Amino acid sequence: MKDLKSFCYEYRGAIIGGIIAIIVLCTGLLRLVLGILVLSVGVFLGNYIQQNKYEVKQKLLDFINRI
Repeated sequence: MKDLKSFCYEYRGAIIGGIIAIIVLCTGLLRLVLGILVLSVGVFLGNYIQQNKYEVKQKLLDFINRI
């Protein structure tokens, strides 16, 4: 019993994450989660490009010249 208790205490984050993943898969919230994830990546990428537009432009030009 002590080993089970220490196992649950040590890996409680993974256990909670697994339970949440099962609930998301069973309820069909996966599409919503993926949509939010894609939206977040798009916002981050757009902000990065806006803040570093000259560096991004130079990297794109270098990449195109290599091709």
